[in-house]
Amino acid sequence: MSTSKYAVTGMTCGHCEQSVREEVGEVAGVQDVQVSAATGTLVVTASGPVDDAQILHAVEDAGYSAVRVA
Repeated sequence: MSTSKYAVTGMTCGHCEQSVREEVGEVAGVQDVQVSAATGTLVVTASGPVDDAQILHAVEDAGYSAVRVA
């Protein structure tokens, strides 16, 4: 099990959170997605290592941008 944290820009409401949650949730191996527009954070829990590029692409598909937080 692995957990990765990202900073997401552009989210302002619950609909934004839902859009990101749905797109990221479709990435293979992702088991849980926690999104907060208030803090601009995305926490992804997966069954194994997740390719950051896939997560970032999913966030972009939702209409936002993100960077991995160490």
